[in-house]
Amino acid sequence: MNNWFNAFYAQIAQTDLSPWLETLPSQLRHWQKDAAHGDMPKWEKVLKNLPQTETQHINITDKVEFGLANELSTGLDKKTTHLLKRMMPWRKGPYFIHGIHIDTEWRSDWKWERLLPHISPLSGKTVLDIGCGSGYHLWRMRGEGANFVVGIDPTDLFLCQFQAIKHFNPDPLVHLIPVGVEALPELKAFDTVFSMGVLYHRRSPIDFLAQLKAQLKPGGELVLETLVIEGDEQAVLMPTDRYAKMRNVWYIPSCEALKLWMTRVGFKDIKVVNEDTTTLGEQRATDWMETESLEDFLDPDDKSKTIEGYPAPRRAIFIAKV
Repeated sequence: MNNWFNAFYAQIAQTDLSPWLETLPSQLRHWQKDAAHGDMPKWEKVLKNLPQTETQHINITDKVEFGLANELSTGLDKKTTHLLKRMMPWRKGPYFIHGIHIDTEWRSDWKWERLLPHISPLSGKTVLDIGCGSGYHLWRMRGEGANFVVGIDPTDLFLCQFQAIKHFNPDPLVHLIPVGVEALPELKAFDTVFSMGVLYHRRSPIDFLAQLKAQLKPGGELVLETLVIEGDEQAVLMPTDRYAKMRNVWYIPSCEALKLWMTRVGFKDIKVVNEDTTTLGEQRATDWMETESLEDFLDPDDKSKTIEGYPAPRRAIFIAKV
């Protein structure tokens, strides 16, 4: 764990990201002390026991696939599957590791296919993904030619899942840093910032939008995906308690309301490029995520509503410039 971030420090020292070094090492030292008291030692043991393989086949252009099945013996295949399953639940993916299909709760590849035709080319870009989970989209960004890809997410399990995947493709230009967006200084250093599935978890969505803007270079692009409701620019849903059994949902705006918020913060050229209701095929329980999923969050008699009676999850993708 102590060595996971040293290469990142060295890489950003001579770049526009160098101001981050004023705060990040101290933040990660504090994180390591806290992580040592949870499940991190168990997951570190899993990482140490993953087999050393010669991964010849790498595909990050139309999926995330590292290695072929014939590169692992039958016994090693079963051992690797067992180790990776010790890091359940796997929520964002899917991943294909030497023939092992990590069938995650979310088909994150579907989201990527929806947004990819609408974003500016990533080739040669420095890219940030805020709230990146286990890092599935980081690999897809790299597959589109991004020169340096950084994800941030404070969840210990997601970092370990990312490290498990990276074990089979140790690309030095893809990193996950376990901090939240509030820990970021105003870097103004990224060509593209992604934030997918985070806005509605923030108590202050306006402050969050300002934090996203503060990471972008002049002329940079924001790719924002979030829950929305139908309505005009004043329409916002604030759940009384839970939304789809989630306690940490604060504000779900209409597309027009969110466009207004983004305008007030200073974003320009704001476009809604996709709006879709989440289907039971895109989010579901699997052998790699065995607890409740979308089907359990909806009204069993009316799938157009959550179990609490709110509109069922509907998601939109926004593209904007600074």
